[in-house]
Amino acid sequence: MSADEATTSPLKLPGLFARFVKFEHSIFALPFAYAGAFLATQQIPSFAKMFWITVVMVAARSLAMGLNRVIDHEIDARNPRTAGREIPAGTLTLAQGIGFCGLSLAVLAVSLYQLPRLTWYLSPIVVAAFVIYPYTKRFTSLCHVFLGATIGLAPVGAWVAVTGQLPWQPFLLMGVVTFWIGGFDIIYACLDLDFDRREGIHSLPVSLGVARALLVTRVFHMISAVLMMEVGLVLDLGLIYYIGVGVVTWLLSYENAIVSAKDLSRVNTAFMTMNGVISVVYVAFVTADVLVK
Repeated sequence: MSADEATTSPLKLPGLFARFVKFEHSIFALPFAYAGAFLATQQIPSFAKMFWITVVMVAARSLAMGLNRVIDHEIDARNPRTAGREIPAGTLTLAQGIGFCGLSLAVLAVSLYQLPRLTWYLSPIVVAAFVIYPYTKRFTSLCHVFLGATIGLAPVGAWVAVTGQLPWQPFLLMGVVTFWIGGFDIIYACLDLDFDRREGIHSLPVSLGVARALLVTRVFHMISAVLMMEVGLVLDLGLIYYIGVGVVTWLLSYENAIVSAKDLSRVNTAFMTMNGVISVVYVAFVTADVLVK
């Protein structure tokens, strides 16, 4: 099959777009958005509310990833690890990628309209973060933190969607996600160390070396675990929640243990498998704690 056939066949586009934004990676942020929604009132919101929160989250993540792919398509084309992505490989055109971003933005706008007005007013901040993030790697090694904070907006947004208010407590959850995702993004960046050095791309592995960068990951994940505990204390959560924090902390420890400066062979396991498990485990224990109250 030629690239032209792939880009012109309407039947192939849904699958191509799903791969374009790595739809399965929604599992990272979506559970934390649910956690924010559940903890906002410490009960399960209505089906309608959860439906629109889900649509908002999927549209927002699709927009964020689509923008990342569009903005970085030239860099991706030069990187052997990412040259097979849809735009560099020619299975999607740049125009189609931009069109997908426009569609995602439209779905996001319509779904936000179904939620409290404050979510609509705050949405430009979120969209601006989506646009800015891909450029951060061009000028700062703290791009990992910016990515974590951008995804960390998910539980804050879900909290606002449920309550219509923006207190300080959901920013603790934002901190949990910021340092968790920032930490594992450092691990993932180790795969591109040589390319990033050659191209002048900024990352902590480039600026500190792999060993020191992985030490920063461990510190970030410790901070994330501490903030999870703080969430429990501030919101007066129960024993089930703290058991969940213990399980997540152990999983974070295991994630760090399977990757070292001398052995990066299990980075993909740490990135995809472990982080998917961590996010699901966390929201499962949050849900259980809320339900037993």
